[in-house]
Amino acid sequence: MDQGQIVRLTQRSDFACANYKTPTHGVGAWPVRSMNKTLAHMLVVTMAATVLNLHAGPQREEHLADSVRSALSAAVAGLPPPNPYLPTTADKKAYDAWLQTQQQRLSARLVQWHGPSGLPELATPEAQRVFLQMVWYESHRAALDPALVLGLVEVESGFRKFAISSAGAMGVMQVMPFWPRLLGQGEPAMLFQWQTNLRFGCVILRHYLKLEDGQLAMALGRYNGSRGQSAYPQAVLAAQQRWQP
Repeated sequence: MDQGQIVRLTQRSDFACANYKTPTHGVGAWPVRSMNKTLAHMLVVTMAATVLNLHAGPQREEHLADSVRSALSAAVAGLPPPNPYLPTTADKKAYDAWLQTQQQRLSARLVQWHGPSGLPELATPEAQRVFLQMVWYESHRAALDPALVLGLVEVESGFRKFAISSAGAMGVMQVMPFWPRLLGQGEPAMLFQWQTNLRFGCVILRHYLKLEDGQLAMALGRYNGSRGQSAYPQAVLAAQQRWQP
């Protein structure tokens, strides 16, 4: 199967997830009738995962001290609206300029990577701006460079909301499904929500930066399950430069 076929399958899968409605009668109502939307999402993206070769490796489930688990759980809990704190006119001007520039870049790159139709979940300028607002909010909340987070998303998932890697990592930041369970925050399907995925991904990367004494390359390697290898950090850091304002 060539790359174009894989992209088209992923697009159809994402579109099916976004537009799934439970049949209530007729031929289309067979076993799917009893599925809720979350299960339908899992079915479609699992099918797509059989042909996708995403960049994510297996983040390792490591032992966490109770204090660390509690701190991380508190860090990912609660999802207030991603409204930026912009106390001055200069801050608001800089944020508006960042949002406009990144929306134009995102729109162009989605066409470059996924073809003229882009991705269904990011098909409109409004949806792209909402996503970028979440990136900006969650990046700053975790004291991360938004360009770094955008670069990581680019490398990990190509901005596919419902992406699943061969290792089982989920969503735009390819978060491993053990994290919601480990932190007591719910079912893995929640990782298909943009802000939830970004919240987990940013908090996890910040946690790894602390473990690695601020060494970004090592933290990225740990995030990807390839600690000590250079290919993945180099790819993310190169992508980060493409998203700098």
